[in-house]
Amino acid sequence: MMTSNVLSIDEPGEVCLVEEKLPDVPEGGFLVKTVYSGISAGTELTFVKGTNPYLGSTWDPALGLFLEGEPSVSYPVRGIGYMQVGKVIESRTRAAREGALVAMCYGHRTAYVADPMADRFVELPGDLDPMLGIYVAHMGPICANGLLHAAHDLHGPAVRDLGDGVRGRRVAVVGAGVVGLLTALFARAGGAAEVVVVDETPARLEIAAALGMDVLAAGDDPAVTLKRRWRHGQNDRGADAVFQCRGQARALALGLRLLRPQGTLIDLAFYTQGAQEVRLGEEFHHNGLTLRCAQIGRVPRGLAHAWDRERLSYETIGLLREHGDALREHVITDVVGFSEAPRFLTGLAARRLQSVQAVLRDDVEDERG
Repeated sequence: MMTSNVLSIDEPGEVCLVEEKLPDVPEGGFLVKTVYSGISAGTELTFVKGTNPYLGSTWDPALGLFLEGEPSVSYPVRGIGYMQVGKVIESRTRAAREGALVAMCYGHRTAYVADPMADRFVELPGDLDPMLGIYVAHMGPICANGLLHAAHDLHGPAVRDLGDGVRGRRVAVVGAGVVGLLTALFARAGGAAEVVVVDETPARLEIAAALGMDVLAAGDDPAVTLKRRWRHGQNDRGADAVFQCRGQARALALGLRLLRPQGTLIDLAFYTQGAQEVRLGEEFHHNGLTLRCAQIGRVPRGLAHAWDRERLSYETIGLLREHGDALREHVITDVVGFSEAPRFLTGLAARRLQSVQAVLRDDVEDERG
């Protein structure tokens, strides 16, 4: 019987690999061996740090509320992660052909038995770098969905193109992590007149600049800089749209300051703490701003029939084809073996290590050989 090495977070700060037996491949199913598994330095680290809201309260999906009670998730937390590329090594279905590379979301594990009726997968085209496939199933659609929300803000259900919300407009992106960088590339590809990336970290701004973006350091009061630069009319200055991609309250506060009056901030960030720095009585109130959450669990109302996850993945593949070389060179900063994953994740959580995009690869067979 085949086994899989699975990442397990046993307690906050305690990460290890555990061996799990895989079931036989059933009729209609298929088996993948993980080629690459991308680490989300945001969501995944909340489980390592113990700050994820699912760990402290009950999520009621019917009410859409976090409530007091038994936590929805408890330790050990196994198989987190949503950026996997696997090779189909056994198939008992025509839906997945043996030898194909597929993008999936099955967590950090070295192998997985999939059910095409329950597990979403996207076969990667032969002209795409397989490592960039980590973005196809979920991360890329997260960013594309942000663009879709901006388009819906202008056009409602009449959206025809992912660039409808940014074309010819001045756009600011707060946060130069993976989400911010991919979102900025989507905005530029969508025909934005200007795209400026704002971040606190010089090294991340260097990456954004290497991708061809205009950049501003957050510490230099970019709101004043951009509002002096982006004029629409008398007492009407600032970004047409802001994409907030960093899970810090101060980043949200900055994003609101960047907007022109009655502008919209599309929020793609995941916050695990309070928001005292978001002063709603200041720019938010006086400039009549709009804050929209673009969470990947849903697309804007009225667009689900035309803009499903498959289409967002297709848009992602197009972006990766155009910018793949630059993303591979500048954004994927670390490639480590699965055996190093516990050390790497605990190092990221404790800020002993820094990474933009880290990717795990299976090194167990090499070691056994």
